[in-house]
Amino acid sequence: MDPETGFHQNHVKKESWRTVLTLAYQSLGVVYGDLSTSPLYVYTSTFADDIEHSETNEEIYGVLSFVFWTLTIVPLLKYVFIVLKADDNGEGGTFALYSLLCRHARVNSLSSSQVVDEDLSMYKKDIISPAPSTFSARLKSILEKHRVLQNFLLLLALTGACMVIGDGILSPAISVFSAVSGIELAMSKGHQQCSEAMFADLGHFSQLSIKIAFTSIVYPSLILAYMGQAAYLSQNHVVDNDYRIGFYVSVPEKLRWPVLVLAILAAVVGSQAIITGTFSIIKQCSALGCFPGVKIVHTSSKTHGQIYIPEINWILMLLCLAVTIGFRDTKSMGNASGLAVITVMLVTTCLMSLVIVLCWHQSAVLAICFILFFGTFEALYFSASLIKFLEGAWVPIALSFFFMSVMCVWHYGTLRQYEFNLQNTVSVDQLLSLGPGLGIVRVGGIGLIYTDLVSGIPSIFSHFVTNIPAFHQVLVLLCVKTVSIPHVKHEERFLVGHIGPREYRIYRCIVRYGYRDAHADDVKFQNDLVCSIAEYIRTGREGLDGAGEDSAKQHEEMMVVGTPSTHQDGNQVCEDNDVANTELASTSELREIRSPPVIRPWKRVRFVIPKSPEIDRNVRDELRVLMEAREAGVAYIMGHSYVRAKQGSSIMKKIVINFGYAFLRRNCRTNTCALNVPPASTLEVGMVCHL
Repeated sequence: MDPETGFHQNHVKKESWRTVLTLAYQSLGVVYGDLSTSPLYVYTSTFADDIEHSETNEEIYGVLSFVFWTLTIVPLLKYVFIVLKADDNGEGGTFALYSLLCRHARVNSLSSSQVVDEDLSMYKKDIISPAPSTFSARLKSILEKHRVLQNFLLLLALTGACMVIGDGILSPAISVFSAVSGIELAMSKGHQQCSEAMFADLGHFSQLSIKIAFTSIVYPSLILAYMGQAAYLSQNHVVDNDYRIGFYVSVPEKLRWPVLVLAILAAVVGSQAIITGTFSIIKQCSALGCFPGVKIVHTSSKTHGQIYIPEINWILMLLCLAVTIGFRDTKSMGNASGLAVITVMLVTTCLMSLVIVLCWHQSAVLAICFILFFGTFEALYFSASLIKFLEGAWVPIALSFFFMSVMCVWHYGTLRQYEFNLQNTVSVDQLLSLGPGLGIVRVGGIGLIYTDLVSGIPSIFSHFVTNIPAFHQVLVLLCVKTVSIPHVKHEERFLVGHIGPREYRIYRCIVRYGYRDAHADDVKFQNDLVCSIAEYIRTGREGLDGAGEDSAKQHEEMMVVGTPSTHQDGNQVCEDNDVANTELASTSELREIRSPPVIRPWKRVRFVIPKSPEIDRNVRDELRVLMEAREAGVAYIMGHSYVRAKQGSSIMKKIVINFGYAFLRRNCRTNTCALNVPPASTLEVGMVCHL
């Protein structure tokens, strides 16, 4: 055995364990911070004014027993040992469960979904078709046939997402408020949270790190903390007035100020747990077309899951302040936060039971046992929270209703607009038939037409050509879509094909991202796009070779190309700042296609291609046209639709489309911001869409 090889393997193994332990340490604050601050207010909320503390201490021991079994059954047994295994390629949360179900059954409500997306390697990962005679196959068939059940499944996932957002408002308020409440006691004398955050923040860490952190540190520490409080309270019955039960009562007087400072800092860190989970949920909803466009800042260049959403952060802050000022006590906050948390738990339990049958192909008996055991336990909490509806529990319902309305309006409007664009597509023949009458000319450069359609030419382009009878030398219909998986591999990123005969120089490019992928900046994206089209021209199949071909063949056959990093032995795009550098770039192993001299010699573009096999002359000419167009510049043609409800629509539809959806479109992030499109190269084409 090669000793160096063995050393390398041991070194890699050591590094992997070091990474796991580091992530486990980081998860103590990001994932478990909110759960770890629960001892600050659980006993206080429980004994607020409903339960009297008797001499027998039965109430203290009863609450301790309830807390112990809740921590054991829900976070430890349900989440750590079962739910975490249902991750979506390393991602967690209610929408991760929903996307996992969408890949095992055709219940996807995404408008731009394609059958070809199912060929993605991560899409098909661990997917095994159930036997036709099994319950799993029958349940899958029922879900795929009934649209109502598909909409209900989406509504269930949205409910869980809305409640997570609501908890992102309530949990920081109650955590920090409970920590600060110790100031009054310190100066005078000198609820159990489980924040789905464990599952929603799974993408930031790993299963193993989260399990290690909870089982070895968080769980025993919480149990000891609750036992310690119960032991002290059972032996100290006579305490002044309002502080008979509470966290700070059990802290020695000399240590109250240091513990107070530590508790406040812990509450601040713990609040970040559910806020981070809220960012993750909203990014997933936005990527899957269920939330308006927002600015997403990736705070880490190495970990894609670490994100920050400024608009949502400000909204959470304002609503959190409003809740704190409005309630001013931990009891009402606890009632509100409890309902939000337990609702998310119930949603996860329902979705998880479907995952057990459809994804894990287990028996229906196991799924029923799962939902009966955990669902019954959580239903007790849910009913107890509903009883407190007028005492604070109405807040998460109101918040959830607001965010649910925004999501449903946006999703409905997006689907209707996609259907409008799909019904008003034009063919290549129809587009080119306008040429003689309009005097259409081809100008230099590459025109990128952004569209949501994965087939056909959008009506926005025909509207553009009708008013300005010219389009670019090379035309690319670009669709940037999100598929229901967290990440798309680079070698499967681009899907390229011709539209019409090759001499038209019209291409379609579908760029596929996962709902956790970060979009590239405009310069890198341009180079990747052009190089992928060039690679398709060099290695792709023959398309339509003549204008007289059957128009039915205009549904171009697409080819998976990937990014330049995945075909480094193929075409590469290089830009030279001067002619001298261009001349020095050639080698004996590479063959270059150069553009002819132009007036601007300071910027030249070339394709570096393999010397063998020999390139066909038509392919070489097509590559030269693409290169010349790239050198002339890239223009982004964006559609700006003004939506209106069509005549004869119901009053409800008019309100939703004309006011709700139109308002959200005006005030959310546009495609140019979300896709990092340079404003100087952007041309927006306005058009009224009657949905």
